[in-house]
This record gives sequence, C-alpha cells and structure tokens, in this order.
Amino acid sequence: MVNDTTLLLDLDGVSVMRVERLQCGGRRVHLATAEEAARACPACGVFASRVKGSATTRPRDLPSGESRLELVWHKRRWWCRETACPRRSFTEQIEQIPAGVRITRRLRAASGRRVRDSGSTVIQAVRDLRLSWPTVMNAFRTCVREVVEAELPDVEVLGSMRPGAGGPAGSKSRTPGRGR
Repeated sequence: MVNDTTLLLDLDGVSVMRVERLQCGGRRVHLATAEEAARACPACGVFASRVKGSATTRPRDLPSGESRLELVWHKRRWWCRETACPRRSFTEQIEQIPAGVRITRRLRAASGRRVRDSGSTVIQAVRDLRLSWPTVMNAFRTCVREVVEAELPDVEVLGSMRPGAGGPAGSKSRTPGRGR
C-alpha cells in the first residue's frame, strides 16, 4: 500500500500502516512489508506460500527533523516450501533492513558520511545519531574506502596554481616584479 506517509518516510520495501505521536515529541511509525520479494527464502530463493507466524522488530533509522522516529516493523515469519532447503523458516527482510539488523543501511551510511564529509568526530556522530562507537567507525571506514579506492583522474599538466608563480614546472617564465 503506497500512501503519502509511506512516500514521506522513503524507505523502499515497507509501507506505513499508522503513526502515533509519543509524549516525548517523537513519533512511532508502524510498518508492514510492501515488497513481494521479502517472502523469498534467503537460502534457496523459493517464494514461500505459508505463514508460520509474525514478528515485530524495531529497526533504528535517521531522525526526521528535530524529533526522532521509532519504527515498528510488523513482519511475517514464513515456512520455506523447498524440501531440500536447509532453512526451515525465515522472516521477511528488505534491502534497507536485512534480517537480524537493528539499524537501517541508510542510517549506517549517513553516520559514516557525517564523519567523512561534515567534519564531525566519530564520538559526535555517536551522540547525535545514538549509535555505538564501533558502528560509526566501521561506517566511516567503509565511506573512506570508497574515496581511497576511487580511480584518480589522469594528470595532464603539473604546475603551480599560485598567481605569478610561472607556468608548468620547468618553464622559464619570470615572476612579475622580481629580478629586474
């Protein structure tokens, strides 16, 4: 079910069932799985057709404005119908929130980018986003790896960019106002 609230949350694979305002000023957002692929067994890929039960998880996500969001994901546990599959049952998962994960991938990535791009310290990102130090540090390492391993552009000309410093290295141009 796609509604305006689901679009506002912008978390692909889930839809918003309802929203509650908390006494602390935050909001509790109840989610349901909206992605058909979430009922595919992660071990064998066969789509399940029989529900085993339900599960509720509370993955943490990015804050929304000044208030925090408390996500409550009501998901189903499925029986795998493939007899040769070693996995008997599984819970729904989506790309942003894999099974067993307690924070969304976008929150993890945002914590690393905050340190890499915004000049925040790891401990400040930990405090602001309410995450653990190892989580933010590992996210930062992942973000830095993207930059360090990126292909460097080819260099065409070496030289100084200072005004009046002459042209490319090795040229015989004089600096104006000197040596007259």
